[in-house]
Amino acid sequence: MSRIGKKPIPLPAGVKFEVKGNTVTVNGPKGQVQNHLPGGVKLQQADGNINIVRDNDSFAAVHGLVRALVNNAVEGVTKGWNKDLEIVGIGYRAELKGKNTVVFTLGYSHPIEYPLPTGVTAAVDAKQTKLTISGIDRQKVGQVAAEMRSLRPPDPYKQKGVRYAGEKLKKKVGKTGAK
Repeated sequence: MSRIGKKPIPLPAGVKFEVKGNTVTVNGPKGQVQNHLPGGVKLQQADGNINIVRDNDSFAAVHGLVRALVNNAVEGVTKGWNKDLEIVGIGYRAELKGKNTVVFTLGYSHPIEYPLPTGVTAAVDAKQTKLTISGIDRQKVGQVAAEMRSLRPPDPYKQKGVRYAGEKLKKKVGKTGAK
């Protein structure tokens, strides 16, 4: 039995879910999230909770996955998801251009414009070195943060680049220190 799959998902007030065919739609105060529902797994509501029930043990692989996806959708429509990025390096910065484009200056010969997908917003602090990506779909927020990080991944030698907030980097020694 899946330990994650058998945990009930608490359903906060104002959050509704609906299953149509093989998609589950979760509506809440912040918006609506849709997820694909694989076959062999059903959602049941009881005592203000959502329970995930599988037909038989051949669907054990997707039991915990479905529970995690529905739980992420419920948390997204109530609280939302955030990812923080830090930009480290002299002259490296980010700024918002309009509401849906982030312009990065990362030491290349040209600035990089990153258009934000629908449902994802970004905020830049006053120093232009901290970036917060937020939205209600956890997968989209994480994907946008990963793509922004990949524009200039952290360098292991000088520690410059775009990194997640709190990310620990292993610093490598240069040529002179490797004897």
